[in-house]
Amino acid sequence: MSSKDGFGLDPLTRAFDEARLAGARGEVPVGAVVVRDGEVIAAAGNRTLADRDPTAHAEVLAIRAACQALGSERLVGCDLYVTLEPCAMCAGAISFARLRRVYYAAPDPKGGALDHGPRFFTQATCHHAPEVYGGLRESEAAELLRGFFRGRR
Repeated sequence: MSSKDGFGLDPLTRAFDEARLAGARGEVPVGAVVVRDGEVIAAAGNRTLADRDPTAHAEVLAIRAACQALGSERLVGCDLYVTLEPCAMCAGAISFARLRRVYYAAPDPKGGALDHGPRFFTQATCHHAPEVYGGLRESEAAELLRGFFRGRR
């Protein structure tokens, strides 16, 4: 996890920044970045409320932006960093985009689909399974989410 973005941040720190920005907008605080060759090529936070779009998860938005930046629907050789374990919809997008690796912070026992729930990448119907590394800065991500939902109650 040594790659840096143009701001001198490691990718997961940048994902946390995107998550905090999403939370400040009233969105569930999840952030994601796509990295290729040590450079952040796309970053996004959740925008489901702002866009009135249930597919506007941080992962999907970052994948879309990375595809635009690279001019390809495939993100071969790219890695995704995200603050929460991706759901099944995002896992499908990750697979179809052919991302090389996924690094996530907090596990999501209820909605996650990589190491919980359907374990998407282990299914016979999955076209491409990236390497997955979870639990990075887990307590920080969990506290960010807890704080957000505590403030909503």
